[in-house]
Amino acid sequence: MLTRAIERWFQHEAAGGILLMLSAAAAMVVANSALAPGYDTVLNAKLSVTLNGQGLAKPLILWINDGLMAIFFFLIGLELKRELLEGKLKNPRDVLLPGMAAVGGMAVPALVFLAFNGAIPANIDGWAIPAATDIAFALGVLALIGSRAPVSLKIFLLTLAILDDMGAIIIIALFYTAELQLHYLFLALGPLALLIWMNLKGQHRMAPMILLGAIMWFFVLKSGVHATVAGVVTALCIPLKDRWGKSPLHAMEHALHPYVMFLIVPIFAFANAGVVLEGMTLADLLAPLPLGIALGLFLGKQIGVFGVTWLMVKTGIAKMPVGATWAHVYGIACLAGIGFTMSLFIGSLSYDDAAQMNAVRLGVLTGSIASALLGFVVLMLSASKATVAAKPALAE
Repeated sequence: MLTRAIERWFQHEAAGGILLMLSAAAAMVVANSALAPGYDTVLNAKLSVTLNGQGLAKPLILWINDGLMAIFFFLIGLELKRELLEGKLKNPRDVLLPGMAAVGGMAVPALVFLAFNGAIPANIDGWAIPAATDIAFALGVLALIGSRAPVSLKIFLLTLAILDDMGAIIIIALFYTAELQLHYLFLALGPLALLIWMNLKGQHRMAPMILLGAIMWFFVLKSGVHATVAGVVTALCIPLKDRWGKSPLHAMEHALHPYVMFLIVPIFAFANAGVVLEGMTLADLLAPLPLGIALGLFLGKQIGVFGVTWLMVKTGIAKMPVGATWAHVYGIACLAGIGFTMSLFIGSLSYDDAAQMNAVRLGVLTGSIASALLGFVVLMLSASKATVAAKPALAE
């Protein structure tokens, strides 16, 4: 009985988002308790993998952010390839509205951040932090609305978030690359060439491809390009169909999804969301860095997503999602402001300073929670109004 209940809970669309929230809450509790020194010690403990003195030696927090998150991005890459070849991104007409909304939802938050931090050289690198949307969190909140929201809204939000992730991947590759070590990047071309060859011949066995992906990850990490890019590239090389007509991509995505959503992402959240509240005042929240992030997520996303959608529909370039009202679209624009996982990740790439990272966590959590609450309320009210409006028609 209990086992079935647990299985049903894990199968619910909101489960990933709820577990994410619990992990973030646990991180905040630990970071502000007597366990805080142990929390910091564990995250900064050095873990080395070396052979004859050569290899990697990094704090645990970087193994999580560079290693485990490469698996997270590998899953995103699998989802992107599937959607591009046979899903919601296959037809350009279906991508136009959420695609342009995603562009607006990345550009306006970045501008809001720069309005507060553009003149502060130490902060300017974080301009992309509020540009990201957390798919699991946003879809989790939408799932709480259930069937009371049109199905088209989920498709719109999912497509927008997928394209948002694609934009985040490009931003990370272009703007968050350390000093480039070209010889390591050249070495990464070897496993990449083998991966492309295996993809073209419809490789069925995935173990060799995963091994090659891991080797490429090592070379990319050493090159200075962020290693999560290797995760995406490896995923794009996984065949949609093998020589026998089966789908290695579908099988791997299905097998990997629960581990990423219920293990890797919560671990990342627990390791990165520990805001230290001791001695914090309202003035700290109103400082340029956290305020720029929070308002970028909360206001920038709303303005960017809703504004571009309104413009596209009113000019006749695109049509509204089927069955949706402007209140529904506004609710979705609010949910797009839940940055969380991707925002915290980009924050970790932007700053090394502990005080700045604490400010990033504060801004991301504030903006994301406010966006989630407002989006939920707006969509619930929209659903209630739609139900009330439908009753007279049903009575007739």
